[in-house]
Amino acid sequence: MISWIFFVFLKRMYNIIIKIVSVVNTELKYHRISEIKKGEFLGKEIRVRGWVYRVRKQKNKAFIIIRDDRGGIIQCVLPSTSVPEITIESSLEIQGILFKDERAKDGGYEIRGNDVKIYSIADNDFPIGEYQSTELLLDYRHLTVRTRKMISIAKIRATILEKVRNWFVDNDWLEVNVPTLVKSAVEGGSTLFPVKYFKEEAFLSQSAQLYLEALIFSLGPVWTIGASFRAEKSRTLRHLAEYLHLEAEAPWISLNDLFSIQEKLLVSLIGHVTKVRNEDLEFLKRDVATLNQIKEPFDKLSYSQAIEILSSMDIQIQDGEVIRKIEWGDDLNIDSEKALTKDRTNPVFVHGYPLQVKPFYVKEDPETPGISLTTDLLLPNGFGEVSSGGMREDNITSLKSRIEKEGLNMNSYSWYLDLRKYGSVPHGGFGIGIERLVRWITNLEDIKECVLFPRTMARLNP
Repeated sequence: MISWIFFVFLKRMYNIIIKIVSVVNTELKYHRISEIKKGEFLGKEIRVRGWVYRVRKQKNKAFIIIRDDRGGIIQCVLPSTSVPEITIESSLEIQGILFKDERAKDGGYEIRGNDVKIYSIADNDFPIGEYQSTELLLDYRHLTVRTRKMISIAKIRATILEKVRNWFVDNDWLEVNVPTLVKSAVEGGSTLFPVKYFKEEAFLSQSAQLYLEALIFSLGPVWTIGASFRAEKSRTLRHLAEYLHLEAEAPWISLNDLFSIQEKLLVSLIGHVTKVRNEDLEFLKRDVATLNQIKEPFDKLSYSQAIEILSSMDIQIQDGEVIRKIEWGDDLNIDSEKALTKDRTNPVFVHGYPLQVKPFYVKEDPETPGISLTTDLLLPNGFGEVSSGGMREDNITSLKSRIEKEGLNMNSYSWYLDLRKYGSVPHGGFGIGIERLVRWITNLEDIKECVLFPRTMARLNP
């Protein structure tokens, strides 16, 4: 009798479980619009959710273009009676049948909806329209990030960072993290942001380089990516007060090695981004074919050759209150970089700068006194510098001399000098500004578009 009751109980439980599973299996899943547009759901019931991108109502039909959380766009058609007075950026979900319709914008797919659920009706004064000033777009950056342009830029930026990380992993470089709050300058005191650090004065880091140098003795080739800060009073289209900085250092390396590493990294990066983000690049009207023409090896141009070219082009610089022709011993400015690259289709390395225009830690060429073993990577078509690097001074006597000559506090660099006291080796590295790289790949005019929430001399909000 007990066994029979137990059997009946098990049978009933089985039937209940089957019913639950059936309900779960018949419930429609949400799909991203990019997945829907692959076409495998044609003629099937689907469900999407997102925000109203555009809306147009007729007597009997309402046409709603919906944007999902990855920027996908698709047109939905519903009976006008089923749609309340919704506004731009209202949040909702729509259920319906997927059809192919070439008249439909953004891919030729259309959802003919049979059910709509409203989560929130947005205020009818959304400040971002089709044509707005740059400053207004920056003032409302927390809302501007919803636009298709910013979504495409953010996706490209994310893909760049993903590929960078994968490239270093594949080539046996170790990722590390270093402090953002530091005691001493790397590039010079005038561009530092001071910070009150308990009872001491500290600064926001200009570069991770010095710490990376400390790590190469135990970890080999290392790299990091993090925020760097420059208190330059600049209002150009290519400078930020806070930017994302990719930096790499390695022991037992030469200047030629640094050329090769950057070439391989950049070519690999371009190939990946143009493949994965081709649609976003096309939306931004970037000529992808031009990017894919980039090949290694890149051109090499000595500083002296660069000055000779620029002198023949009558390039001028600002020297205090005086405007004069560029001369040997001057650093290259924006105009110089544009002039050197405007007719080039491939990047070019400028190397062998005078020691006097480079920071204290660079290594002097032992065969050419007064010349540094440094290099800047200039991108083509008039873009200019994206990377700066070179060999680091590994001789403690020479390094002390440079610190004294530049009037820096020797005690602040005592730990850095220790690296030369205990087993110094030839070493070098480079740093790439991610926003400049994004700006070039997307062909955007203003670097402030290349970061989600830019920080400049004039902007600390939002």
